[in-house]
Amino acid sequence: MGQLGAHVSVSGGVDQAVERAEGLGCEAFQIFVKSPNRWQSKTRSDEEVARFQSARHAAGLPVVAHAGYLINLASPDETTRERSAASLEDELRRCEALGVPGLVLHPGAPKDDGREVGIERVARGLDAALEATAGMAVKVLLENTAGQGSTLGVTMEELTAIDGLADHSERIGVCLDTCHAFAAGYDLRDESEYERLLGELDGGIGLNRLHAWHLNDSKFPAGKRRDRHENIGEGEIGLGAFERIVNDTRFKDTPMALETPLGDDDQGHARDLATLKGLR
Repeated sequence: MGQLGAHVSVSGGVDQAVERAEGLGCEAFQIFVKSPNRWQSKTRSDEEVARFQSARHAAGLPVVAHAGYLINLASPDETTRERSAASLEDELRRCEALGVPGLVLHPGAPKDDGREVGIERVARGLDAALEATAGMAVKVLLENTAGQGSTLGVTMEELTAIDGLADHSERIGVCLDTCHAFAAGYDLRDESEYERLLGELDGGIGLNRLHAWHLNDSKFPAGKRRDRHENIGEGEIGLGAFERIVNDTRFKDTPMALETPLGDDDQGHARDLATLKGLR
């Protein structure tokens, strides 16, 4: 069974995220290693890093990180691409210092420049960041996308194309988001569609390189290419698909993080985690 958890805040210090994850009953968790909406963030002190490592070791919880939202390796603007590659390098270094093995990354959007051009740019941006952090263990986990605008990663074929052009596949993996897959046209309510998604991944990058899941229901129907997360069982995907995923023995050791709405009482993740555990 998957290792169920949620994205948790690092407010007050990254070590506080471990306490929050334990408080929710997480079996794994996801964090930001810097502000997701700023290019620059202050460097964490050695003491804070040590506290995080100690707390996580004591808790025994697997962890992944999510890269900042400003990063767009496919951007038509050269300056943005350079800043994106530099920011990705910085986040990889932060992950390595914290002992976080995977950094989830949205591939990016080339706007009007076309998907082939965008895919090539992402591969070159990954090369730059991974070569600058050569020798590190942390992997970049490419996340599938809902297909809004010109965003890349709508299909497993696009993720495979990026990986195929990049020079450091050994440090590239995948994170699958259920809402994004559903929005992109993989109707996860149907078992054959679920297996189609995994089959396409396995025939490309390889199922063995799926290192994380994002478990999110969808506010919109399948194939609408609208990225709007909903609480588990309250959206269009429904409980059956999530029951299938959390009980899939192929992913028994894979972190599965919620990114669902917290609600007015901030208890959305707690409720959704309880719901998912009840499906086992």
